[in-house]
Amino acid sequence: MKSLNQLLLGSKAAVIVVDVQNDYCHPEGALSLAGCDVSGVAEMMPQLHKLLQRARELDVPIIFIQTLHEKATDSDAWITRSSGRSANVCRRGSWGAEFYEVSPKEGEIIVHKHRYSAFVNTRLDSVLKTLKIETLIMTGVSTNVCVESTARDGFMLDYHIVLAADACASYSSAAHEMTLENIEGYFGKVSEVAELIDIWMDQMPEEPLRPMSTAQPAVG
Repeated sequence: MKSLNQLLLGSKAAVIVVDVQNDYCHPEGALSLAGCDVSGVAEMMPQLHKLLQRARELDVPIIFIQTLHEKATDSDAWITRSSGRSANVCRRGSWGAEFYEVSPKEGEIIVHKHRYSAFVNTRLDSVLKTLKIETLIMTGVSTNVCVESTARDGFMLDYHIVLAADACASYSSAAHEMTLENIEGYFGKVSEVAELIDIWMDQMPEEPLRPMSTAQPAVG
């Protein structure tokens, strides 16, 4: 298996930000109001911000995954997930579906999804192939559901997987840790943000970093 250095430097990597949206992350979002513990989100957000800032400075592609649910994709099987508790999460056009504490910049693509995995019936695979991405740096929520589902499908499609453990969050520490064990055992590598940044920075020339852009993202 390739080393973490090889995955980050020897192949083209992209940061995948999964479902960092109000209903999943905000203390007043749908899942918090339904009794889910979102304290893990508050703990991981500083690390996610650090990773995104450095990725932007180093021109590492960032792809935001945004869940949008609507009647057109509400199959009978789907609306019964979580015993029906998730039926009103991230409805299209709602506050809950908006991004939480993150804001895509110019050239940072938004991929809309309707199921746990960001590869199911979306353009994500086409986008990654167009960008010639080989390694997916996985971040976001929840670690054990949408992040893991996307990581598993990405691995099955022959992408290398690196899970940024402290830039992901679940609604229980046990669920979060179980995904880390699963990924490390079967699907890729697990690392922390500081290690990823150190690998990037060790290979960079001593010169000023480029200014960050404030233009609009590509949505679709």
